[in-house]
Amino acid sequence: MIKLVAFVKRKPGMSEDEFYDHWLNVHGPLIVGTPELSRHIVRYEQLRRTTAAPWMGTAGYDGVTIQWMESPEAFEAFVSEPKYAELVAPDEARFIDTESIVWMITEEPVVTKPGPAT
Repeated sequence: MIKLVAFVKRKPGMSEDEFYDHWLNVHGPLIVGTPELSRHIVRYEQLRRTTAAPWMGTAGYDGVTIQWMESPEAFEAFVSEPKYAELVAPDEARFIDTESIVWMITEEPVVTKPGPAT
């Protein structure tokens, strides 16, 4: 399993409410509702920035998206789909500041349990 993790900012001039509405109600359904795209994804998450305190995160970023996929090949197939170029890329340009996206593909985590020092 791999994960695409991307930090996203809204386009300049777009309100936070407009951004979140588009992300949740247009972009998300576009990805999970298009069979040619959704077949490559195991799980799709949209994580909004917390409103608890402004210091809880890098200023200017509005959220994180995480897309779980079976393999690097599944990611390559996802972005190679003609429907990605036709639907997703143009939609991202409508509401995301695409120049500021920070992303990476991650592998399964290695988590260790604290234990006695040796």
